[in-house]
Amino acid sequence: MALRFPTVSLLPLDRYGTLFDASQLETIFARIAELRALLEGRVVWNISSSAVGGGVAEMVRSLLAYARGAGVDARWAVVQGSPPFFTVTKRLHNAIHGSAGDGSPLGPAEQALFERVGHENAAELLPMVRPGDIAIVHDPQPAAMVAPLARAGAHVIWRCHIGHDEINRDVEHAWRFLAPYLQDAEAYVFSRAAYAPPALDVARVRVIPPSIDPFSTKNQPLSPAAARSILAHTGILAGPEVEPPCFLREDGTPGRVDRYAEVLRQGGPPSWQTPLVVQVSRWDRLKDAVGVLHGFARIDAAAAHGAELVLAGPDVHSVADDPEGAAVYAEVIAAWHALSDEPRHRVHLVSLPAVDVDENAAIVNALQSHASVIVQKSLHEGFGLTVTEAMWKARPIVASAVGGIQDQIDDGCQGLLVAPTDLDAFARAVACLLDDRALAEQLAAAARARVLERYIGIHSLLRYGALIESLASRIRSVVPERAVSP
Repeated sequence: MALRFPTVSLLPLDRYGTLFDASQLETIFARIAELRALLEGRVVWNISSSAVGGGVAEMVRSLLAYARGAGVDARWAVVQGSPPFFTVTKRLHNAIHGSAGDGSPLGPAEQALFERVGHENAAELLPMVRPGDIAIVHDPQPAAMVAPLARAGAHVIWRCHIGHDEINRDVEHAWRFLAPYLQDAEAYVFSRAAYAPPALDVARVRVIPPSIDPFSTKNQPLSPAAARSILAHTGILAGPEVEPPCFLREDGTPGRVDRYAEVLRQGGPPSWQTPLVVQVSRWDRLKDAVGVLHGFARIDAAAAHGAELVLAGPDVHSVADDPEGAAVYAEVIAAWHALSDEPRHRVHLVSLPAVDVDENAAIVNALQSHASVIVQKSLHEGFGLTVTEAMWKARPIVASAVGGIQDQIDDGCQGLLVAPTDLDAFARAVACLLDDRALAEQLAAAARARVLERYIGIHSLLRYGALIESLASRIRSVVPERAVSP
């Protein structure tokens, strides 16, 4: 087993000069300077389970790049584990969302495996960790590393990106499993206060909503010609490439989409003029791609104004920490085959190449930017990053009224919210936005304004900085020394 240390770019914070006025920037940069001085000689470690394929990886990559651009020594470690380990952590992931998942046990044998893998990963990292370092441990997968890191003198923050508003049997089971591994964390960060369980010390709980990088490959402005060329090259849309399918990479260097998407469809690809309803997400049952299929099929072709549905997700072999992805995608394919002929012709299942992270992001950007309506019909959602991405691109949105999505969107103000299992309401909401373009544009403009106010990366950096500053009184005034193994 070997930890992976993904390469992280260095991004300048002055990119944000286009979004804030001079006075606001002066205040932000003064605050950043204070935090940089506080962290001089210290490393801010981020520890997660994957470098690609999900919102957590995207956020970590972006925030670390800006932290490094601000002069902070920020590093990233990705834990390694066996397939049985990731089966256990996927079960935990589902349980924290209130779902039984595959129903596999979370007993003593699973705890022993969880601890062993966590301690093996910690043993590889600890020789590089010094007293006074900050360690932000993301989600359940590396939670067993919290105690070893704390014993080594690091100040550990456990960041949980998932949660459920109600405590049911599965949620209780998950927290009974996890809580013993979290006691040595000095702070717990959740996306919503409601996600923090009673098992954790409420005095250590902080709320920091997730964010997007508005200048990233996934969120940078794309001209209609660039989006069209990317979608035509990948085979998602019909027609010629009107220009080379190019984009800017995360570090600002030029890139080009060279790979193709794998598309399952009956008939040819939609034209550039065809309205698209789009959901982009991992192949996860909680994202309810099957429900999206069935809900879209309830929209009469005339009411849909000729719209077609694109369900897009990463190639299932590219996401190491999600052992259920292939099975879920197979379920979506089966549901697609079971549709009657007419709606099946209007539905496209798209597996996006994920070998090149920036290339994948550019394709997602093109899809979202071109969409007439973006949907996120999750059954449970800690926070909808794809919703934030759609909001930033000023696209009309239909989403489930669950979890953090309820903080992002006020129903009828920045988008339309529906009950997660009400397929008729979902179909009506999508048809409404396809029909009433004035309403769609009004909601989309308000959505973009809300993201600028609450959900861009600089907000997260400052919030994490304030949290780290609150721990500063406990940063030891000692000569840093090599940490001990667990």
